[in-house]
Amino acid sequence: MNLISIKDLTKTQIKEIYDLVPKYVSRKETDDLKNKYIGLIFEKPSTRTRISFEVGIQQLGGVAIELDEKQLQLSRGETIKDTANIFNCYLDGIILRAIKHETILEFAKYLKIPIINALSDKEHPCQVLSDVYTIIQQKNVKFDELNKIKFVYIGDANNVCMSLIYISKILNMNSCFIIPKRYQPKEKFGENIKITDDISLVKDADVVYTDVWTSMGQEKERKKRIKIFRPYQVNSKLLSLAKPDCIVMHCLPANRGEEITDDVLDGKNSVVLKQAENRLYVQKALLVFLFSQK
Repeated sequence: MNLISIKDLTKTQIKEIYDLVPKYVSRKETDDLKNKYIGLIFEKPSTRTRISFEVGIQQLGGVAIELDEKQLQLSRGETIKDTANIFNCYLDGIILRAIKHETILEFAKYLKIPIINALSDKEHPCQVLSDVYTIIQQKNVKFDELNKIKFVYIGDANNVCMSLIYISKILNMNSCFIIPKRYQPKEKFGENIKITDDISLVKDADVVYTDVWTSMGQEKERKKRIKIFRPYQVNSKLLSLAKPDCIVMHCLPANRGEEITDDVLDGKNSVVLKQAENRLYVQKALLVFLFSQK
């Protein structure tokens, strides 16, 4: 089984992964991935995803092998098909952070081993899987009560945002995505998911989530985006519209002073460090889940 999109998982499977997490909230080593050799390829920079996967694999008794794509024969023109077939000979799984989502899809066509999307330009499924677990944990709600939580995302419809939309649909979450009109996704997602540019809908939010306005690869648009997105900054004034006990989330890294201010990112409502910490635990549970599938 692969995890290329969060849509690859059903509600039941997400629940199964979350049920596994408490077993892995420690540094205690297990043998769940004993004799499993997992390759990691990162075409883009990574901090939380890279470290959490490498540490997680080793804590589970597996071996994490970093594969520098510049040192693979891919960099000299070997096809993805031929490379994937070699991976099938040596490895038990691949974790791939790709510039283009299509690269992950192409690998998946030829791999006979699990592949995990560690971020692409389309989605970031591992991030949002951990995010929703963090909401359950920090708001002290049951998995089947997520629809009682008002979740508000504010910012760009980037890869993280799209995965948040998809998981909101899968889990029937009460979610609102506040995005400038010209950057809103064109898809229709269902009655429980609201796409708007109305910032006032932050009112009474239980969760306020934001992300960078300019993603990797969009650097040339930075000045234009800052001008357009400035009214969508998560600051103390905006946060005053939400519930007093709301939690503030950001997948990091943050451009402090742009999409979020220091006082909010470091404030009492912020759970960004717990959100990052949970990446390790949830991804350990995800790995065990994926490798247990037939």
